[in-house]
Amino acid sequence: PHIQRLAEQSTVFEAAYCNFPICAPSRFSMLSGRLPHSIGAYDNASEFPSSIPTLAHYLRHAGYRTILAGKMHFIGADQLHGYEERLTTDIYPADFAWTPDWLKGPEHRPTGVSMRPVLEAGPCVRSLQIDYDEEVAYKAEQCLYDLARRPEAEKQAFFLTVSYTHPHPPFVAPQRYWDLYNTADIPLPQVPEIPYESLDPHSQWLYIAHAQNLYTVNSAQVQHARHAYYAMVSYTDALIGRVLSALHDTGLDKDTIVLFCGDHGEMLGERGMWFKQTFYEQSVRVPFMLRLPKELAPAAAFESPKRIDTPMSLVDVLPSLIELSGQTLADTLVGKVHGQSLLPLLRGEQRPDAQVIAEYSSEGVCAPSRMLRTERHKLIITHGLPPLLFDLLHDPLELVNLAEKAEYQTLLADLYARLTSDWDPKTMHERILSSQKERLFLAALGQKNNWAYQPFVDESTRFIRGSGSAGPTSVKARARFPYVEPVKADKK
Repeated sequence: PHIQRLAEQSTVFEAAYCNFPICAPSRFSMLSGRLPHSIGAYDNASEFPSSIPTLAHYLRHAGYRTILAGKMHFIGADQLHGYEERLTTDIYPADFAWTPDWLKGPEHRPTGVSMRPVLEAGPCVRSLQIDYDEEVAYKAEQCLYDLARRPEAEKQAFFLTVSYTHPHPPFVAPQRYWDLYNTADIPLPQVPEIPYESLDPHSQWLYIAHAQNLYTVNSAQVQHARHAYYAMVSYTDALIGRVLSALHDTGLDKDTIVLFCGDHGEMLGERGMWFKQTFYEQSVRVPFMLRLPKELAPAAAFESPKRIDTPMSLVDVLPSLIELSGQTLADTLVGKVHGQSLLPLLRGEQRPDAQVIAEYSSEGVCAPSRMLRTERHKLIITHGLPPLLFDLLHDPLELVNLAEKAEYQTLLADLYARLTSDWDPKTMHERILSSQKERLFLAALGQKNNWAYQPFVDESTRFIRGSGSAGPTSVKARARFPYVEPVKADKK
């Protein structure tokens, strides 16, 4: 209900894509506005260079206070990347431990991924993910309360990123959210499991990488895992509702932009595939909506709420929010970004030759791959493998590979040229292998200095402590929101 209500108040982008269907590179790309290969974001153990300006840097430049609550999966010593504050630690490691090794083939599983999350799906009282996201929600709510009750002289525009790990394997959720659904009512995948020998080679790699050759999953277990995912989505909705309620209760919603998106999708048994790491729609598509307060939307300039089906991607976040912050892109950006501002689309303008590019080179595959999505078609190429070409208008389930048909060779050549104009498969393959070799060498030595972020809270000044001569009555009164002017003493 909370996401639904937000959608009704927002512009919803119905053809939104991540630029890398796995956590860390997707987030690096979104924050930098640059495609993953251009910043060396090859996998979940790639370092995010401190020298790359991020959205947080640009908004700080515009006078915003930048705050991060929750998951961002930064790799490397820099765990801020432009954020002035982090309210929580991260949930995943910040080192090179998860570096893939293509030379070992798809059987190499640095994260130990398997089908256990599917087979063990169900309700739970508590999980590691729940522990984490409860803390994220609490910290984000508290942050909004603290921002709202600051004295007028200390108030500052803010950029708060609230990032949950749900919904995400393992497929477990609290009982109250599980009970919102009946397993028998959960639809089975639209596309049933495709036999291994009939899968495209990229999907065969993932089949082995996810250990599907070691486990048997029946239709009841598929439905059970999908039930758990529905429950996780409802749990996530409740977490989002808590933050939106705090925003509303403090009155900050009146002049705050709200952007909601995901960093990747979930195959959820479609085609017999699970998790992400592929360019099929369920994996690479993401939710994306933008709510603008009426005070910030010039009259007749933004016809919100509405729905836009023009393809766009997460690299568009940076230029869009920079413009919405009042900055001019030409005067603000330092270095090349690949994203485009969404403001013209919000104004009802068209995006000529709209296209989306996504990349993948992380765990589960053995060569770099890339996707081009135009208004109608999708081309997928992987170094050393045959291409895949789909007509999403007539084949939304991506079952017919047009690249094998003679009448589509001209279109294939045109899209291939566009997709490889700044990305050579052979060069990228060599570059990624070299990067893996270096990081695997360092990872094998062990890491003495843990890069995991350690949030610090100065407990000496919280609540009434450190109030000095002000006294507890005055300190408590200042923390009340809304603030109430002191009652003057009667003179008797």
